[in-house]
Amino acid sequence: MASDLPKSPNVFHPTRPSAVGSRNSLAQEGRAQNEEFQRLVEEETEKVLKEIQIKLPQEALDELDVMGGIKQKLYNYFNQNYQNMFNRFITTSEDEMVKKVRNFVDKEESKVLARYTPKEIAEMLDQIGGADKFNTGEIEKSIVNIYGHLQGHIQRGLNDLENDTNSLLRQKADVGAFIRGENAYSIVKCSFKDNSDKPKTVTDVKLSVNILDSELISPIFHYQATVEYLIKDQISRTIMDLIDREIERFKAQLVDDGKEELSDGEVMFEKMKRVPNYTDDDKDDEKSRRYTFLAKTLIDKIEGLRAEIDHKDFDPLNIRENMKAIIDMENIRNRGFNTAINSITSILDTSKMGYQYIENLKNAREMILREYEDIDPNELPDERYTMKLKYFDQAQLLEDRASYDKQMEECKKEIEHAWDVVEMVYQTNKSFFRVNDFEDIAKKMKNKIKRRIKAVTGDPLYEDMKKTWNEIMYIKAGETDVEKLNQTYLYEKTLLKKMLRRSLEKIQQIYGFRNPKMRVIMEERVNFLIKEFDEFDYLINPYHIQPGLILDMDITSIKRKKFTLMGMANVLNEFLHGISKGFQDAAFASFKRRRSTLREDISQTFAVEEPTAEGPMSYSESLMSGDAAPKSSGVKGKADVTPRKKKSDLEGLKEL
Repeated sequence: MASDLPKSPNVFHPTRPSAVGSRNSLAQEGRAQNEEFQRLVEEETEKVLKEIQIKLPQEALDELDVMGGIKQKLYNYFNQNYQNMFNRFITTSEDEMVKKVRNFVDKEESKVLARYTPKEIAEMLDQIGGADKFNTGEIEKSIVNIYGHLQGHIQRGLNDLENDTNSLLRQKADVGAFIRGENAYSIVKCSFKDNSDKPKTVTDVKLSVNILDSELISPIFHYQATVEYLIKDQISRTIMDLIDREIERFKAQLVDDGKEELSDGEVMFEKMKRVPNYTDDDKDDEKSRRYTFLAKTLIDKIEGLRAEIDHKDFDPLNIRENMKAIIDMENIRNRGFNTAINSITSILDTSKMGYQYIENLKNAREMILREYEDIDPNELPDERYTMKLKYFDQAQLLEDRASYDKQMEECKKEIEHAWDVVEMVYQTNKSFFRVNDFEDIAKKMKNKIKRRIKAVTGDPLYEDMKKTWNEIMYIKAGETDVEKLNQTYLYEKTLLKKMLRRSLEKIQQIYGFRNPKMRVIMEERVNFLIKEFDEFDYLINPYHIQPGLILDMDITSIKRKKFTLMGMANVLNEFLHGISKGFQDAAFASFKRRRSTLREDISQTFAVEEPTAEGPMSYSESLMSGDAAPKSSGVKGKADVTPRKKKSDLEGLKEL
């Protein structure tokens, strides 16, 4: 029964049809191979004999045994050589075919084994309609997205594992649990404090992150930004790209000339020198370089044009309406903020951190998101979060700083008023017949000190001196202009907090264990000011942030559980990675292997180099000497390879 099974291509045999090297291959399909060989050899033999009979004279033919020995010898000769050639050809062909059959079998077996890809997509499309009818680009993008999501889920799981491991090793919750080292610079404020209602079991966390405009992957613009501003911003970015390309070419040219490469400061100055090649300050001249990318007439048409046009003035055939339509189709105005919103909401959805309330104030560039709709802390669970995402420009920051200054003044006024009231009550309730504090002793000893000590030394009395220390805080140092423009209010906040605590201490000292109505009223007022001032201090100081995207988070979590803390840590890190390029030091960002440091003697040759006359001139020295052309170094056989002056990108644009 085993002999009835078909032989695999790995079997080698000269006569079995399916074996390797067989003379009776399956490709013959029932043909009589031996008869074909015999017919072919006989035909060739007859042709040779006929040629011999024609060429040789009759006397030579009579001497030859043509019908006997010559024919047999020719037949045997043809038969042997033909058989050898044909067998070699068949063997080689079948060997090559077997290799392809093996690859085909392996390929088909792999298709069966691969459960999730039963058939290759490219092959399937080719069988359906061919490559000219079907484009695999979208399918390839889908596959990339699938693998990207898979990688994201794996990365999220690794982040969870990493945070859990770190929390176990530290056995505490701190700022480092939220943001890793590469994004730590973006933190504006992070504060851990015990919950006022459940201080032993619940923690309140305040976290504020500032992502600057220069660090955003997709720039954010306000909804009220004019079309003119958007276009000029795009032109400015294009100019910067052109200058960077020109600087790269200039660096390569310096290396080819044998000069020293540019330092970071010199690169900056070279960029500044090239700015006038692309733009200028002449706004009135239509031929000005600033109008190379967009004509002055077009810019004048869109002057003052914002995101909305009054329907009375709207005309689809006007130039400004069409230019606005182009900007709107490019979605430059909304792209950045929408990207940030999509990023944070999708991350929350996939991180098992759901939310019941979201308010997207699109025109104000602000988004408020809460895990629960209710805002009463007494009705909310101990695991919750609130998030506020807002974009600030310089004008908004100036207004917020002015409002912050006013609120600080009002808090100071109210706290000082409460301080004065408590102080007056304290002085009024002091007994005039017994000593209550050091001030009473000083008043009784004042006349004796004046007669016995100050009269002898001539120094003024303590009461006559001007007091500059309030005995609460040390004297504050004077502020510089920079500090006045960037108020921290740290000294004032600490002073006011200590004044409130001192007020409570004095109330306790006045009344002791008695609770009259006056004491209850004063304590209620002081406690109210403490609570309100703590909430004010909990806010972000607008002097500490810069124009950009602000993410403000309030998190409440159980100390032993910390589920929300760990979940929001993953959300925050993934969000920052998705919308922020991160801090980039210009020196490190542009650093790469300098061409001048590449050694040419790495081949270890024994050739003797001829001495040069003098070292190459540095770039700074060439600027100071006023001669930027390369000097002749005196090296034998050295050619002048100074490149010709290249046209700038702006000249190329003009030619177009």
